[in-house]
Amino acid sequence: MTDGLRERLVRAGVELLEQDGLQALTLREIARRAGVSHGAPRRYFPTHLELLSAIAREGYARLAVEVRPDPAGEPRAELARLGRGYLAFARANPGMFGLMFRHDLLVSGHLGLRGTALPLFATLVDLVGRAGTRSAAPPRVVAGALWANLHGVAQLWSWGSLQLATGEEDPEALLRATLDAHLA
Repeated sequence: MTDGLRERLVRAGVELLEQDGLQALTLREIARRAGVSHGAPRRYFPTHLELLSAIAREGYARLAVEVRPDPAGEPRAELARLGRGYLAFARANPGMFGLMFRHDLLVSGHLGLRGTALPLFATLVDLVGRAGTRSAAPPRVVAGALWANLHGVAQLWSWGSLQLATGEEDPEALLRATLDAHLA
């Protein structure tokens, strides 16, 4: 078994997730799609959770590209761009987005998953700190609240709940309201 097979298993999992959703991510189906025996993935991924974590890591890497801010940009504008990227990623990748935040299904201490996810949050904290906040709470706490708000918008939008409740056809107004609620 080669390192190429490890990547093929992850790629097969990503494709399966995109096509058929989270419920389809079984070891057996990932192995079948990668063209190997159902026991082969265990050489690289001793547990199903470790394979799911490797797949989620790919999602975090893709999200990082989508939301990468311009370090020279104005912080509030970059937060708006980050928020748009986050919401766009969630809409374009619903299966991956769902997996990435299911820590009950992931082994976040393995395979560099924390090392991939936490820098995204650190970027958010930095931008919040530079933009200023309406709160006396430290930027890390405000960034957590902002992230929770963005994530809620993404999730509720994917379910159709926000469109129904607000009458909005685009989440931009919700993004602006979210930023206004948290930033100076």
